[in-house]
Amino acid sequence: MKRFQSITLAIALAATSGITSSCADPLQLEVDSQPIDRSDKFMPHSYANMLQAATPSVVAVHTARIVKVARSGRGSSPEEELLRRFFGIPSPRYEQQPSEPEERRMPQGIGSGVIVSKDGYIITNSHVVTGERDDVADEILVQLSDGTELEAKVIGTDPLTDIAILKVEAEDLPAIRIADSDNIAVGDVVFAIGNPMGVGLTVTQGIVSATNRSIGIYGERGYESFIQTDASINPGNSGGALIDSQGRLVGINSAIISRSGGNIGIGFAIPANLAINISHQLADSGEVRRGFLGVSIADVTPDIAEAFGMKKTKGVLINDVEEGSAADKGGIERGDIIVAVDGKPVESANQFRIRIGNTIPETEIKIDVLRDGKPKTLDITVGSASGRFAMGANELVEGVEVAVIDKDIAEKYRIPKNVDGLAIVSVSPESPYARVLGEGTVIIEINDQKVDTVADARELLRSGVNKLFVYSRGRTGYLALRVE
Repeated sequence: MKRFQSITLAIALAATSGITSSCADPLQLEVDSQPIDRSDKFMPHSYANMLQAATPSVVAVHTARIVKVARSGRGSSPEEELLRRFFGIPSPRYEQQPSEPEERRMPQGIGSGVIVSKDGYIITNSHVVTGERDDVADEILVQLSDGTELEAKVIGTDPLTDIAILKVEAEDLPAIRIADSDNIAVGDVVFAIGNPMGVGLTVTQGIVSATNRSIGIYGERGYESFIQTDASINPGNSGGALIDSQGRLVGINSAIISRSGGNIGIGFAIPANLAINISHQLADSGEVRRGFLGVSIADVTPDIAEAFGMKKTKGVLINDVEEGSAADKGGIERGDIIVAVDGKPVESANQFRIRIGNTIPETEIKIDVLRDGKPKTLDITVGSASGRFAMGANELVEGVEVAVIDKDIAEKYRIPKNVDGLAIVSVSPESPYARVLGEGTVIIEINDQKVDTVADARELLRSGVNKLFVYSRGRTGYLALRVE
């Protein structure tokens, strides 16, 4: 049984991710950490006043691509063109002169955005402002609720969270109030505001259906901790606001699960805390620095809990620790059960990964673990995900996975018995090394040293140009691999 038919990014006519640029103006946002009042048993008769204050903070985002089109020859007709092509009749002199291509503006997509600062910072989704090749749209036009149109520039995008930050040149804009999204609970009333199907500013109501949802839409490297809601979200809502009953931002609308492409009551929003953290980093430096520990983790299942003598199935099991990683230096051991970070409980491996990834490298944190059934607190200095420990266990360089040659691999890639080394078993199309390294290639030596394990290969690679001796398609030879 399939879990769902399809996942649709809630944008009209656009796709996915990435570019960065810098901006001089700092982004400083305030978060209202006060939880909403859940003690009132009676629902209000109208939210009109609250929505009247909140909706001006949501904008429509229109993107366009500038394409160059060759001009057709002047004075030519289909009949003349046919005669010239089949009977060798020369073209008129004026048609033989090359003409300059003309530029045309091609609409690309329609989405939404949220004004988060009075001086013009706007949060939206990365896929709203980028195309299939991760290139930013040539033109981005933001339309305010009063009809005002402003040109926007992209300050930065982060495809791993699907967040982008835009900037328009304006002052005293209606910035939205921001809530601490960690305080939301299933059952809280929420409103989705955006520009669905390009029809204009629209508000829909629902509740929080679930929190900490991961649906795999951003791939293995993505950071997903969605708020799930039944408030209607449709194409064009991407980048719009999910607000609570007090009009405060709790999420950025991003995706839906749907058989038809329209709303069926399963929508997803990026938590405001995650969106604000990413936006701050993009606005400050044009890039995102993610924390990393260097551990292999898993959820605590009922069987794992029983095997480790635990009464509850909450926490994160440490399956392995990378030698020399931040976790190794901080004293985390294989078999530890992580139960809290800085005093806040962690209930799943994905939640833990998001929390660490959302921590700035070099930050000191406290991790509470259960070791042999006894509680222990460890002081950890978080590492950086940009280093070698950001890679998967079998990843040699970004997007390139290797494995020790066994019988199955040898048969699959027809590797002779006398060839030893590491076989490349997967190359991501997005990998910067995809043009140099191919699946089925065997890496025999790196910089004149034989390789037997992934750890050996990583140690032998150095920044700059590396000399690889490889086997590929029945031949051996050398490759030059530049590693940044």
